[in-house]
This record gives sequence, C-alpha cells and structure tokens, in this order.
Amino acid sequence: MDVVSIGETMVQFTPEAQGQMRYSRSYSARVAGAETNTLIGLAKLGHQAGWISRVGHDEFGAMIRAAVRGEGVDTSQVEEDGNAPTGIFFKERLHETNVRVYYYRRHSAASCMGPASINEAYVAGARYLYITGITPALSPSCREMIFHAADLARKHKVQVVFDPNLRRKLWSEEEAREVLTALLPKADLVLAGTGEGSFLFGTGDCEEMAQRILQFGCKTAIIKLGEKGAYYATAAERRYMDGFRVEKVADPVGAGDGFAAGVLSGLLDGLPLAEAVKRGCAIGAAVVTVNGDIEGLPDREALAAFMDASGEDVAR
Repeated sequence: MDVVSIGETMVQFTPEAQGQMRYSRSYSARVAGAETNTLIGLAKLGHQAGWISRVGHDEFGAMIRAAVRGEGVDTSQVEEDGNAPTGIFFKERLHETNVRVYYYRRHSAASCMGPASINEAYVAGARYLYITGITPALSPSCREMIFHAADLARKHKVQVVFDPNLRRKLWSEEEAREVLTALLPKADLVLAGTGEGSFLFGTGDCEEMAQRILQFGCKTAIIKLGEKGAYYATAAERRYMDGFRVEKVADPVGAGDGFAAGVLSGLLDGLPLAEAVKRGCAIGAAVVTVNGDIEGLPDREALAAFMDASGEDVAR
C-alpha cells in the first residue's frame, strides 16, 4: 500500500440552490471526508490507497463504503457499527466563496474508534501514513488511536504526513492547540494552512511557521498559501511555489485535501520536493473549479492538461 489514512467520512447534503439553508427544500447527497478526499485523489492518479474507519450499520454507511471502494480505495479496514450511526453534515453555499458547514457527527460510529481499530500490519505495509487533526477531535478514544497509529508508523519506518486541518467546531481552542502541537513531533512532513500556523504559533509569517514546525523534529514543513501557492522548508532548502491561476472558483472546499494528494503523489513518483509541491498546488487549484469535494480531483491525463494550460514555470 502506498498511503494509508484514518478518519471519518460522512454523507454531505448540499442545497440545490445557493443562499441561506432555511429556504432550501431540495438537497443533493454526496460522500465527503478530508482523509478519503485525499485517498481518492491518490487513487485517481494510480496509487494504492487504504482507508481505516468505522461507519454505522445503516444505509448511509453502505453508501459511503460503496462510494469510496468504487473510487479505487481499499476499504478492508472499515468496520461496521450496529450501535452508532453514520455521521452526516450540511454544506450551505451562500455564494461561491462563502461556504458554511454544519456537522451532525457527535456519537457517530467513527467517533467510537480507538487503538483496537488499527491493524498494525496494515500500517506497517504502507509507505506513508496520512493523518489529520480532525480525527483526534472526534473523541478521546480517537485521539488515543491517532497517536497509537503514528507510533506504529514510526516503529515500522513508515513516513508520517500530518495536516492539522483545524476544525474549531469540534473542540476548544486550548484542547486543539495542545493536541495538534503534540502531534507535530510524530510527523516527518507537515502540511499546514496559514490559519493553522497562526493558531498554533501566533504568527502570520509563513517562513516563521515553517521554521517552528521544523524545530519539532519534522523533516519537511509545507505551508499552504491558497491561491498564492505554497512555501516549503527543510534543513537544506527553503522555497516559494506560486499557485495556478483559476478564472472562477466554483467551490473552495476540498482544495487542501487535493493539495495533500498532489504532494504525496509527487513524492511517491520520486519527484524532487519542489515538483511534488507544484503538483499539490495544481491539484488544489483544479479542485476548486468544480462543485464538490472530489469531483474536481484529476486523473493523470487531466492533471497534465491542467498544468500545461497554466503554461509558465511557477517556481520562484
């Protein structure tokens, strides 16, 4: 397996029309979750991706398993819970750049996961373990599970990639800062947005954010700069990468997950770090051009076409 990840995926309901959700009477249903978004992005690019999770013994759980499996992601490590439901959430689109999300995931099946949910051999067989800061926010047992998985990965020399992916609605700021900071030393590579860097380190300077991450013992720090691209730093290299131009943003949600898929794909392909980050920027940009979290994730052919259409050398 190339990449294994752990996390909750839910059924997402989106009103057919833009505007306040109180006026909506019809919704479309999709499957969405940060970790599976990234895994599906990897699978579309031809990589082996595996998902560890738990869903309810219900129709939503069946929908999620079928959808993720249908995208080429291995779901053999997804448990079914007969006592807890599959989580759902609603995405309210006031307009293209203003999206609000409402979660109904408390006491969900995924929140009942714990260290026993992790198959050590499954993690040991991966090249990368990809974790986010969402899963440890779901419950104390999920928090314990993520730390356990990271420790197993390090035990078996599996590279750990960590995206803090801050979700303020899931826990207090004090708790989030404590747990996310504690996960940094567990990671080999950290992908953070400027908002998360500011939250954790109290600075808006992306170079300082990256330096602070490296001080925790991480080998590589990548700071996502949205439409501006990214900044990355290692002990030997520090560089900005420009973003890809997008004429119209259809849906900003999922760009970070696509970015992670691009970076991991580039590393799996043996590309230099600069080229891996460039691929991350490209996929993040491609995602926002299509409504939906995974609908804009490209395959190899679409990715090449998107990057060629942007033309210029984006490294500086």
